Amino acid sequence: MKLYTFAALFCYAVLFNFTFAQEEPLEKTNGIFYKFSIAGTLTTNEDYTLGNEEGEPFITLNAIFVNTVVGYQFDKRSTLGVALEYDRHFRDGLNFLPVFFEFKYNLFHFDDNFFIRGGYGKLVNVNSAFETGTLYRLGLGVQLFDNNYKNSYLLGLDFTRKRFGYRQSDKLSSVSVFFEFMLF
Repeated sequence: MKLYTFAALFCYAVLFNFTFAQEEPLEKTNGIFYKFSIAGTLTTNEDYTLGNEEGEPFITLNAIFVNTVVGYQFDKRSTLGVALEYDRHFRDGLNFLPVFFEFKYNLFHFDDNFFIRGGYGKLVNVNSAFETGTLYRLGLGVQLFDNNYKNSYLLGLDFTRKRFGYRQSDKLSSVSVFFEFMLF
């Protein structure tokens, strides 16, 4: 419950912490952002055979993750956000609804950024079709800006570990490829 209280206070502080400057700087280095993400994990198809005539692909989609983040960028290098995500693992038939904090740090700040990020949160039990537990995430990627260096696209890889089930004894690890759009 402390995580939810902290998330609510964080959102309140971010949404109502406006600074009133007389001039808008050319490049915005801090403030509120919104991010939308889609990611997927790929796996080899067990039913694939050489010279198959059924049209079975060798690589198939194993899981899909749809994510939305509201957060705050502190400077040119660091951001902190609260994320809500839906995860569907097709092969295992599992559904997850993680709510987690995500911290991103830009290692190199040029025209485009190379970054690492991490996240930690809870798997929320919406109904009996969703698993409860914890989520850990570690990723790296590149941030590509638009012409005015305000909005950006993020591409990269995430390693995600979910612990769920009775006393969180079940574990599910995955590496996903993500594509995100960030409004700043």
